[in-house]
Amino acid sequence: MDRKTIVVTGATGALGSLTAKTFAGMGHNLALLDLDKSKLDSLARDLDLPPERRLVQTVDLLDLRALQDSAAAVVSKFGGFHALFHLVGGWVGGKTFAGTPADDLEFMLNQHVRTTFNLFKSFEESLSQSGWGRVILVSASTVPNPPGKSGVYTAAKSAQENMALSLAAELKAAKVTVNIIHVRAIDVENKGTGTTPAEIVSAMQYLFSDEAGKITGARIPLF
Repeated sequence: MDRKTIVVTGATGALGSLTAKTFAGMGHNLALLDLDKSKLDSLARDLDLPPERRLVQTVDLLDLRALQDSAAAVVSKFGGFHALFHLVGGWVGGKTFAGTPADDLEFMLNQHVRTTFNLFKSFEESLSQSGWGRVILVSASTVPNPPGKSGVYTAAKSAQENMALSLAAELKAAKVTVNIIHVRAIDVENKGTGTTPAEIVSAMQYLFSDEAGKITGARIPLF
């Protein structure tokens, strides 16, 4: 596969950092986005990529103007890009609706809905011009059938998923696929309680491949 340029959000998390290391090792360019500058700088050092193959940006995904500037910087440096991996997590739950503060709903909407809207708004046009593209998100297996005490989380993730499915329809003709990986939990410590980051990244590698070019608008069960 030719060298591609990949934008990774939530780059310094356990999943984001493994994703960055894996795809860097495959020879691709990386634009790494996160809020934590020190962790981003540390990740960039660990990747040991030459400057022409990396772009590190501290950006708040809730700041649409800053994110649009970030998208412009990616295009300016690399001439375009081919993939967007949106890996920002966050969970609030364990409470009935009666016991859920309104702030919890706002936090979940910000974390999953508004960040996704801003990303798609900022990056869709350039992505549609790449001639080949991939968008991958990670979501919860509980979204289609929510359990109790998870209302604001599953509602926000459901909205995020629906935006992704809509984007899949918008970009299908441009040969850009958009897919969602479903997990029950991300098992960072490999305790057997969910899906490990390594398992998720393996699925991402397949969805990124040319062989997966006809898979779009799908929820991939990885649990």
